[in-house]
Amino acid sequence: MDSSDRSMERAPARRAFDADVAGIAALADPVRRELYRHVCAQTGPVGRDAAAAAVGITRHQAKFHLDRLEADGLLVADYVRLTGRTGPGAGRPAKVYRRAEREIAVSLPQREYELAGGIMADAIDESMQTSLPVAQTIRTTAAARGQAIAEEARARIADGAAQPVGTSRPAAPEHGLDTVLAVLAERGYEPRWESGRVVMANCPFHALVHTHTELVCTMNHAFITAITDELAPGTVCACLEPDENRCCVTLREAGAGGVSAQAG
Repeated sequence: MDSSDRSMERAPARRAFDADVAGIAALADPVRRELYRHVCAQTGPVGRDAAAAAVGITRHQAKFHLDRLEADGLLVADYVRLTGRTGPGAGRPAKVYRRAEREIAVSLPQREYELAGGIMADAIDESMQTSLPVAQTIRTTAAARGQAIAEEARARIADGAAQPVGTSRPAAPEHGLDTVLAVLAERGYEPRWESGRVVMANCPFHALVHTHTELVCTMNHAFITAITDELAPGTVCACLEPDENRCCVTLREAGAGGVSAQAG
């Protein structure tokens, strides 16, 4: 499998990001933005004629922009008879639009607040059911989520990952580190080699760290440790090495020395 094939194997997160960017970009056009707002404000689906009249454009223009919003995943369409009649003489069904259920969010640098929220919600539920301390359930829940993501990555990446952007180390799938870096790159960590270790230039939980440092770093460390243990068992250590300018976790190859991988 060459590097282009491996890139295709690990493309779902990248494709989702590209689709979200396209969706946001579709709203850059002011007419399209007004059409989207109008459709979203209605209690039912909106036809082309009604949308055109509401925004003050021709039906042909409305058709073009509404179909573009549909193609970019912001609207969904159906065909109905607006007259309410059926049978012969009822006329052809008209295309109508409504807001898509899909949620779109683009953050640069990449953030993973939905992931953090899911882990914390599950951890709180477990704590309430078992009476275990939340700090403990955060670690176990984050580890379970990291393991699940790693298992999904293994299914997609047959022979290891292609070299992630921002790294200078050649691919070496036999020990799994490159697969780990590819997974972390997809999650927005921006891993890169620095002085014999891998640092994460971006913290996907940036805003949360400032207000809940210990909680978020504990979660983050457990999450990354589970990924490394699943994809590179015994060969990579996830170390807590906090720095205000990057993620608190670094990676070191086993036997390379350095800071303990245990949480403080």
